[in-house]
Amino acid sequence: MSIANLPIIVEDELFLYPFMITPIFLNDERNIKALDLALRDDSPVMIVCSKPSRGGEREFDSIYEYGVIGNVMRRVTMPDGRVKILFQGLNRGKIISAIDIDPLIAQVDTVILDEYDINRIKASLSVLKESVKSLSLLNHFFPPDLLRTIDDSNEASRVCDLVCSALHLKKDVAYNFFIQTDLEQKILDIIEYLNAQIETNKLQKEIKTKVSSRIDRANKEYFLKEQLKEIQRELGIDLDKEAQITQYKERLEAKREFMSEDAYKEINKNISKLSKMHTDSAESSMTSSYLDWALDMPFGSFSSKKLTVKDVQKELDKDHFGLIKPKSRIIEYFGLKELLHSRGLEDNKGAILCFVGPPGIGKTSLANSISNALKRELVRIALGGLEDVNELRGHRRTYIGAMPGRIVQGLIEAKSMNPVVVLDEIDKIARSYKGDPTAVLLEILDPEQNSKFRDYYLNFHIDLSKVIFIATANDASAIPAPLRDRMEFIWLNSYTPQEKFEIAKRYLWPNELKKHGLQSSEVMIKKDALNLLISDYTRESGVRNLRHRIADILRKSALEILNNQTQKIVITTKNLENYLDKKVFEIEIVSKKNEIGIANGLAWTAVGGDVLKIEALKIKGKGTMQITGQLGDVMKESATIAFSLVKSLIDKGEISIPKNLIQIDKEGEQKAVYDSYDLHIHVPEGATPKDGPSAGITMSVVIASILSDTPIYSNVAMTGEITLSGKVLPIGGLKEKLIAAYKAGVAKAIIPRKNYDRDLKDIPNQVLDNMEIIAVDTIVDVLKAALVK
Repeated sequence: MSIANLPIIVEDELFLYPFMITPIFLNDERNIKALDLALRDDSPVMIVCSKPSRGGEREFDSIYEYGVIGNVMRRVTMPDGRVKILFQGLNRGKIISAIDIDPLIAQVDTVILDEYDINRIKASLSVLKESVKSLSLLNHFFPPDLLRTIDDSNEASRVCDLVCSALHLKKDVAYNFFIQTDLEQKILDIIEYLNAQIETNKLQKEIKTKVSSRIDRANKEYFLKEQLKEIQRELGIDLDKEAQITQYKERLEAKREFMSEDAYKEINKNISKLSKMHTDSAESSMTSSYLDWALDMPFGSFSSKKLTVKDVQKELDKDHFGLIKPKSRIIEYFGLKELLHSRGLEDNKGAILCFVGPPGIGKTSLANSISNALKRELVRIALGGLEDVNELRGHRRTYIGAMPGRIVQGLIEAKSMNPVVVLDEIDKIARSYKGDPTAVLLEILDPEQNSKFRDYYLNFHIDLSKVIFIATANDASAIPAPLRDRMEFIWLNSYTPQEKFEIAKRYLWPNELKKHGLQSSEVMIKKDALNLLISDYTRESGVRNLRHRIADILRKSALEILNNQTQKIVITTKNLENYLDKKVFEIEIVSKKNEIGIANGLAWTAVGGDVLKIEALKIKGKGTMQITGQLGDVMKESATIAFSLVKSLIDKGEISIPKNLIQIDKEGEQKAVYDSYDLHIHVPEGATPKDGPSAGITMSVVIASILSDTPIYSNVAMTGEITLSGKVLPIGGLKEKLIAAYKAGVAKAIIPRKNYDRDLKDIPNQVLDNMEIIAVDTIVDVLKAALVK
């Protein structure tokens, strides 16, 4: 075919070759006009491709000048308005000049290949076919039928077109091969392209099989990263994972010099594991949580303030009134630490302090004062009812919802490796099938072991030797013995009424005013009203309930001021009951009348001391004894011992019996008074359990009084245990008991001699100045002091 004027059809999607018989869909108006023109004139048509950036335009500048000349074998109009044609390519064509643009008509010439050397072409074509076979082994570009066609064909131009059509080339690449008229060079260019594809496909195969690459390492790494990013985009995976891993590594390296080798290895191992995990997996989430906890550990972070005893003493005196002995012992403890620091010695072998005392006495607030003085964070760990050992040591990471133990969480919260840690209510630890938390506490509180404390969750050693541990307890006897051996107890006893008054005046009232947004000029409390509040509205050793009652007063006062009922409120003894619900009557004032068979005993309770009345009644009978009042085994034994001891004293004549109580038996002989009557001993308030080894002398006095019809001094109270031989044994809780006696208006207190010699120095002067303390050695001494002569 020579030069001719042909209609031009523009194809946006397909790149056609002369050998193809291809269905083409037309929806552009100009293309359909060109088609109709060709069919009308029964002439060939030329199909050209639009340029990549000009798709959709139908101008000569927007199309390639080379295309395929061929015939339209069939035309079909589709229901949606498109036109489908079956096109048969015949020759390459080139647009010489434009003739019309609606439709596109151009002068077209047939493209003829340059002359070539047949032998060189055959050799090049053989290499081309080998390259095609090699590439077909690596991908799916060449179906078996196409491979056979290529292998069987000796027409070089047709083979080139078949190969290019199979490779799905981009428009510009396909066009460059298409317009090449130098057949030998065209074959060589296609071979070069095939070889590049072969190398690329080999690299992909090597990646899949993890075989060492023969390609440059830098190129391979780049390819891997790019391919991984593409895969991640397709799967919708977070592309920030790499940045997260990098951040973890940076945080780890920043803390490496401050952590132990096993900690570094464990964290680094988990970072490496995370980098290989799919981000949507459950294990990936667990590992990320672990790394967040582990890298939040404040490795190398310590309070920089220098330890000084003066600061500790100043803070204790500022925050607490009284507590002279406890504060003195705390000062000694930190004085030793300061001395060791000043001499460059280790101080991690000291005892663990344990504050023991009734509720509200100030145990936790003492620890808070220590924390403030040392400028260290305070971490409070409540141990009451704790029974799961994993709460302290951490859960193993195999469990869902695993977390570090409370100790590790406390360090992270404090952001320091040397905070003050308060182990609150250590006497209330429980034990169950989940383990014994005491075993963990033994390791935590042992200075010889806690430098390598191991948390199950973190799975590496943590140095707790710089932490200051302070335990608190209400009852030291409830603390397991192994734990007691590791602690030094500082006993905090009950406050006297005067101490409570000073504490309320100096601390509680001003603090509560501030909390309630009130001024001291708006609400005032008289001294007598404050004393009445302490004596009649609270029942405690400490001041916690006193704080609550003050808060009650101030809440109602704030409401009055808010309602503009008054501008200034003064709390007096007369209007105090308007602000509080009811009186508690902590300790009943002792009777002024001496009575037979009623004695004042002194007892220790969890909220301080108490005056315990013990009553006895005799009924004609056969010498039996009944005991009521919900007493424990120890008090029942005390009553039995007291009964036997009083019988012995009556037999010896040391207790005289009035003649009117002496009875004659059937044989005319005198009966012992204790065989003539049945005794009933009762401790009032039977709903309250009572027990303890200090009621022996009180039981003895009551029994002696009722059997001898001798009154007991009403203003005398007593405490002490006895033996069958009549010796008075020492007791505990003397301070609380004497304070209770003082509150009840007792004039004389009978106590064991050993307590008199060793414990009176701990008794407040306010009590000693207003009460006579009588020391006794035997039950005879007790009876002389207690019974009215």
